[in-house]
Amino acid sequence: MVAQSRKWMILVAATWIQAFTGTNFDFASYSSDLKSVLGISQVQLNYLSVASDMGKALGWCSGVSLMYFPLWVVMFMAAFMGLFGYGLQWFVIQRLISLPYVMVFLLCLLAGCSICWFNTVCYVLCIRHFQANRALALSLTVSFNGVSAALYTLIANAINPSDDTIYLFLNALVPLFTSGLALIPVLRQPPVQSLPAEATRRDSMIFLFLNILAVVTGIYLLLLNSLSSDVSKARTLLVGAICLLTLPLCLPGMAYAREWARRNFPSSLRSENSSTFNLVDTDDFELHKELIDVSENANATKATNATNSTNSNSYGLVDKERFFGCFACFGKVMEKDRLTVLGEEHSARLLVRRWDFWLYYAAYFCGGTIGLVYSNNLGQISQSLGYSSLTTSLVTLYSSCSFFGRLLSAAPDFLRDKVYFARTGWLLVALVPTPIAFILLATSGSEAMLRAGTGLIGISSGFVFSAAVSVTSELFGPNSAGVNHNILITNIPIGSLLYGLLAALVYDSNDGSSTTSVSLLKEATLCMGSSCYRQTFIWWGCISIVGLASSLLLFLRTRTAYNRFERNRTKTQVTQSSLQTSS
Repeated sequence: MVAQSRKWMILVAATWIQAFTGTNFDFASYSSDLKSVLGISQVQLNYLSVASDMGKALGWCSGVSLMYFPLWVVMFMAAFMGLFGYGLQWFVIQRLISLPYVMVFLLCLLAGCSICWFNTVCYVLCIRHFQANRALALSLTVSFNGVSAALYTLIANAINPSDDTIYLFLNALVPLFTSGLALIPVLRQPPVQSLPAEATRRDSMIFLFLNILAVVTGIYLLLLNSLSSDVSKARTLLVGAICLLTLPLCLPGMAYAREWARRNFPSSLRSENSSTFNLVDTDDFELHKELIDVSENANATKATNATNSTNSNSYGLVDKERFFGCFACFGKVMEKDRLTVLGEEHSARLLVRRWDFWLYYAAYFCGGTIGLVYSNNLGQISQSLGYSSLTTSLVTLYSSCSFFGRLLSAAPDFLRDKVYFARTGWLLVALVPTPIAFILLATSGSEAMLRAGTGLIGISSGFVFSAAVSVTSELFGPNSAGVNHNILITNIPIGSLLYGLLAALVYDSNDGSSTTSVSLLKEATLCMGSSCYRQTFIWWGCISIVGLASSLLLFLRTRTAYNRFERNRTKTQVTQSSLQTSS
């Protein structure tokens, strides 16, 4: 019982870490000030945001460090990386010290590494202690990373609403403070133990409670954050937000109460077995592979007979084949190297040879990553449209919508028994809002369209970021997910460089028609008007359509494996229930 309560404390600690370490989301809040102090162009500012995202490409370093250091040491290494990286940037933006551009670039890179190291710590904690409900634990904790900007906005407004440079100060200190709070649960980790099916089903009810609490927290931050411009109101709202974040501390008590009730009133709790969330876990993968092996010979026989039948009826169809040649070519692409089994382990060498991986890579690269680049440019986008005062609220809006998108990524697990849909299909649906948002932004520069587009992009990218961990695990193996997911997210720094460079070049090319000269330490350009980003929005919209098409192909290629897995899982459940009834 004590081990169970410690396990839930681990989940609370991982939630806190994620909630206060998403420091890359508030880059837009201080990017304009940093650009003015350094006296750099938009292209050079883009390179700084790329440096922050490049930390994700070095995420494998955190995994290697876990082979030699305990988890709490890696957590504090991440905290001190952020303290050093963001702290020195704060000294620069306050003009207390002067550093060359290259040094600021390296500081951004170091700060970006700290975020990835924190994520690794949380992933390890969730996977280690919630093996059966791994997908729910990951989606819940990762979703809180999306509210970081909203929380930092509340803290900043509670201290000094008129100082945007305070975000760097908070980015340096708050993660270190949070690591100190999470230290005790991390040090007192319970031994890893496999749970019986009943305990796993009971845990699912606690996850339901946590997701409801997370939705309440997100609505609280989204709706009331606009009132935080006043210091006294901001402090009151901050206290409320902290209370919501500390409410899960009652989980150990719930675990004790649940165990006591189960022992003393077992008959009244039998109905818990009917309230379950079925997840695609490692044991299901192994069972699925066995079932596939049993039916493989039958499928091969059917395929041979179908081939013979096709050959016998192929004469006289030459003209039709020529006419539908493009469709035949498409069919070959759809069938080539198709995944037939979920959870099959893929080494890095095998992974990069898979068509499905590159479709998945393109969907992420042209979908979720482009949303992240949009958030990095929110400061300049709002400034160019004449809404500089709305930058903080737009960042909060993106952050909160990203949070809800991450929470929605758990929908396939909660709705599995009622509405089954392949997770790659949910990924396809999640990418639909992105091109719509860019069309709205390109056609109108009004405040309403800016808010609507920002919200849609936040929901879409948030879903992709959170669902990607589970999709990678299902398609290419749970045991190889750590390495394979790090390969996947190499698209983030690449996309940040290319998409950000495109936006910066379009921004700077408007110099002359609507540009204001800003002279502080050096000369810096400032573009004003809707033309600064209109062409960029058009390009980004076209690219997001490519991502949508890639996700559609991925869904069409993988839905057979998902459907086959679900049929076999259902048959197994029916067989097990019948055996239990007969016994």
